[in-house]
Amino acid sequence: MRLGVLDVGSNTVHLLVVDAHPGARPLPAHSHKAELRLAELLDEDGAIGPDGVDRLIATIEDALQAAEDKGCEDVLPFATSAVREATNADAVLDRVKTVTGVDLTVLTGAEEARLTFLAARRWFGWSAGRLLVLDIGGGSLEIAYGIDEEPDAAVSLPLGAGRLTAAMLPGDPPRPEDVRALRRHVRTSIARTVGEFSRFGRPDHVVATSKTFKQLARIAGAARSAEGLYVQRDLSRTSLEEWVPKLAAMTAGQRSALPGVSEGRSAQLLAGALVGEAAMDLFGVDELEICPWALREGVILRRLDHLPTD
Repeated sequence: MRLGVLDVGSNTVHLLVVDAHPGARPLPAHSHKAELRLAELLDEDGAIGPDGVDRLIATIEDALQAAEDKGCEDVLPFATSAVREATNADAVLDRVKTVTGVDLTVLTGAEEARLTFLAARRWFGWSAGRLLVLDIGGGSLEIAYGIDEEPDAAVSLPLGAGRLTAAMLPGDPPRPEDVRALRRHVRTSIARTVGEFSRFGRPDHVVATSKTFKQLARIAGAARSAEGLYVQRDLSRTSLEEWVPKLAAMTAGQRSALPGVSEGRSAQLLAGALVGEAAMDLFGVDELEICPWALREGVILRRLDHLPTD
């Protein structure tokens, strides 16, 4: 069957169309995305303003048209931290449903972490042993650990690259004192959760998902996306530590000229690098592997798990 997954995230609204069947890996058929940056459209009261809601509705309607054009039998719509944390979330969801007919499922942070973990587990398989999975989104950082398909521990922290950039890095390039303040904030926040994971022992394999980690790995020398999903891509803590001061000294425009860095996300890359560096350091990770699958694939896999097999 052909499924569409509509992901209303903090940075983008992304429709992923896949050909999927129980027991088989989902095969990507089409990708339709628009950079909406909902996390940056919140007003001082934390609400998504009328213009932001109108833009969200128009973007969802475009995605639904793309899903229809590609022959999707069903669309699985969900939203993450930007909608979840908006003070007017219920009103936004009601308006979206009234105008578009889409009933957005708002995932909790823990659900995001669990579904991303499921995708990573299915990608790497049982032989990967105990997995530690890190995911930096626009609004939050998800961390999950476990040996099965359901993680033993899963947390979501408000440390997304877009959120942190908007709140704590106003300059371009940012002021050194702002970078230091953000670094302290990130490390203090992550350190509070380390004990929840360390009691389970050291992971056998550490993996990372998300556009932020993919871009950080690319500037550190990992293979281009054009070389395919099955090329192994790694990121070492040493490389990341070397890149953080370089990124801090650059403007967003200069970062966008780096290999694999998109113009739309270049402003967020420093905050993402500080989060990634802190997570790797505090969890004692020397090197991690980039996982091509993430939250959207986790949503698809969970749906397939509940389909009848006969």
